[in-house]
Amino acid sequence: MMLNFKHIGRQIKKTRSNKKITQAALAEQIEMSTTYISRIETAKKQASLEVIVRLANALDVTVDQLLCGHLNSDPLEYHTDMKKILSDCTSYEKVIICEIALATKKILHENQWLKTKNL
Repeated sequence: MMLNFKHIGRQIKKTRSNKKITQAALAEQIEMSTTYISRIETAKKQASLEVIVRLANALDVTVDQLLCGHLNSDPLEYHTDMKKILSDCTSYEKVIICEIALATKKILHENQWLKTKNL
């Protein structure tokens, strides 16, 4: 599998921008040049694993957040989304949402054959 360095660069830029950190400030934190950060973000340069780890630490995110989209199967893929959805729910609402999710999953599994049929 080849890594998509354009995607990684976009993830780094998006994370940096969301945290309102300039390229210069990030470069200083990881002891690299601003030009190097720019080249990573635009995929003109491929960051090494060591640099990706340094960037993740400086941006206060996990490496997998920067590599998001490269895993074939991510067990925590929707964990953050679900956490947000449930964050302001009452216990009762959480139970109902969970029951709906379980019922939906059951229906999807029971009707796998529909995926191959032209609807």
